[in-house]
Amino acid sequence: MLELQGIRKSFGKIEVLHGVDLEVRSGEVHALLGENGAGKSTLMKILCGIIPPSAGTIRIQGTEHHFANYDAAIAAGIGIVFQEFSLIPYLNAAENMFLARELRNRLGLLDRRAMRKRAGEIMQRLGVNVPLDVPVQRLSIAEQQFVEIAKALSLDARILVLDEPTATLTPTEVEHLFKVMRELRRQGVAIIFISHHLEEIFQICDRITVLRDGEFVGSCAVSEVDNDRLVEMMVGRRIESSFPPKPVFEASAPVVLEVDNLRIKKNGPVSRFTLRKGEILGFAGLVGSGRTETVLAMLSAGPVASCTLKIDGVEKRLSGPDEALYHGIGLLPESRKEQGLITSFSILQNISLNNYGKYRKGHWFLDLKKERKATQTAMDQVRVKAQGPNARVDTLSGGNQQKVVIARWLNHQMKVLIFDEPTRGIDVGAKAEIYALMREFTAQGNAIIMISSELPEVIGMSDRVCVFRQGGIVATVEGEAISSEQIMTHATTGSIEHVA
Repeated sequence: MLELQGIRKSFGKIEVLHGVDLEVRSGEVHALLGENGAGKSTLMKILCGIIPPSAGTIRIQGTEHHFANYDAAIAAGIGIVFQEFSLIPYLNAAENMFLARELRNRLGLLDRRAMRKRAGEIMQRLGVNVPLDVPVQRLSIAEQQFVEIAKALSLDARILVLDEPTATLTPTEVEHLFKVMRELRRQGVAIIFISHHLEEIFQICDRITVLRDGEFVGSCAVSEVDNDRLVEMMVGRRIESSFPPKPVFEASAPVVLEVDNLRIKKNGPVSRFTLRKGEILGFAGLVGSGRTETVLAMLSAGPVASCTLKIDGVEKRLSGPDEALYHGIGLLPESRKEQGLITSFSILQNISLNNYGKYRKGHWFLDLKKERKATQTAMDQVRVKAQGPNARVDTLSGGNQQKVVIARWLNHQMKVLIFDEPTRGIDVGAKAEIYALMREFTAQGNAIIMISSELPEVIGMSDRVCVFRQGGIVATVEGEAISSEQIMTHATTGSIEHVA
């Protein structure tokens, strides 16, 4: 169905793709793997006509194509679902699917009935039941995902690119997506699947192509490799364990943070927990169980009905995140683009945010040399792949953007860091580095609260785990009790404490 040969791409004097090959067959799910910055997104942008290649050929069913723009790629039967959705939030599903190519009647007026009928037929083909008459901003993330896929199929896409489609889905929603993908595969659609979750590759994919540093490493059938071999192909070395060894948890270590009587809503469930020096405290639970909301309430950054907070044994009333920052508490938010970064700023400016006092030179000036040196050190520490500190953040891959957020707080003198989904969109090699950085941070006497939807991450990194259900903490587990069975049991059946 699709053949890319010798694809090269240069930005100025820097070549980022070095003769990449990719072959995708009709009716297969083909995984495209590689670390952040390996060239996956650039290759897909070339395939979709968003950027032109510097060299190489694109063939679809044996016919060579040169795409001048995205519309030309669509006309050739290529559809892409980006990691960040491209839906108009206040339009409904049918309106989004036919945006800029609306169906019209003989009088030239919008034929909403015809668009709705066609949208319903495509949803039926996918086997999903998505409301067609409500604004997409009221749909779940999974439903929005299916609208994006339906939009691509409404263009008669024979080749479908799915870029990190499972990043924000629950396990049930992921299984539903895989069911849809299997049906599309049965219908002969060629699917290119990009994911950092290797277990998903073995669940849904037929063949794999791996890129590393802009170069083609190899292609093979899923049945020919195991997890360790895939990681070695991606990073060029074996990673024996993603998770660093856990130090012995000191139950008698000083309490750096104590939260009591925390309620997000009046008469809602009560949460209470402690965070000790040198500890990584995991927050686990199903999506929507109240993990992030509890942290935001603690920082007075979200709705809060009541909260008693002690920092190093002294009761504090935080008026907002700025005061939390003053007391040495930093937050790496779940949504890096909306809350963690100013994407039009440079890496240097983003890492320096909240921290310009560190570079003060005299009363009015900044020591720019010192700022640049500190920024470069922070970038090196988390292996940000970029042309330099002055590169704009919106030119980086999602994983490198996340690393910039982490670098900012490592550059800041924080005592407590709150990681909300710390490795979402991060490749396996970078994950191991970030986990090591987290352990290094706690080894220095600091502490971490880690919110994660990935059970292996929770189990592999946490010294203790607070399990959430229906808006509150239902259990705290430690030691041998930190297991997927224990956590899921509490997350699905744990009893909630309410205060009248």
